[in-house]
Amino acid sequence: MTNSELEKVVLQLADIEAIKQLKALYCEICDDDHNPDRITTIFAEDGVWEGGDFGKAQGHAAIRELFKGFQKLISFSQHNVFNPRITVNGDRATGSWYLLGPFTFRADNKARWIACRYDDDYVKINGVWKYQHLRANIRIVAPYDKGWAAA
Repeated sequence: MTNSELEKVVLQLADIEAIKQLKALYCEICDDDHNPDRITTIFAEDGVWEGGDFGKAQGHAAIRELFKGFQKLISFSQHNVFNPRITVNGDRATGSWYLLGPFTFRADNKARWIACRYDDDYVKINGVWKYQHLRANIRIVAPYDKGWAAA
């Protein structure tokens, strides 16, 4: 392997690790009461958050408002993500992840399991990876005590 080839591999691995850290930061922000001010720092200006029945928002102002709504909806969340598959192509990348987490909803104070698959598009802006489009494809919203089979 030439030095040039090795540099490309190292850069690709560094980009993949940076995207993993971005997803970890996303989870931290969500579990920080869906902090509406912090969430905008990890999205591109025209970025999109999309989550089926949970809503869709484009741009910092709309994403901030969506997360203010999440604060009113959710009193507790624990985002556990795993199985990342990340493909980097220059200053663009795609990734898929799975989430399984316990959530408590304010309206009825009921515990629920949520499972989803994230399908993300990323963009590197001024050397920093950001979300261009985060898609939360919801697979399960089930009562904690009854499980998903009954739901």
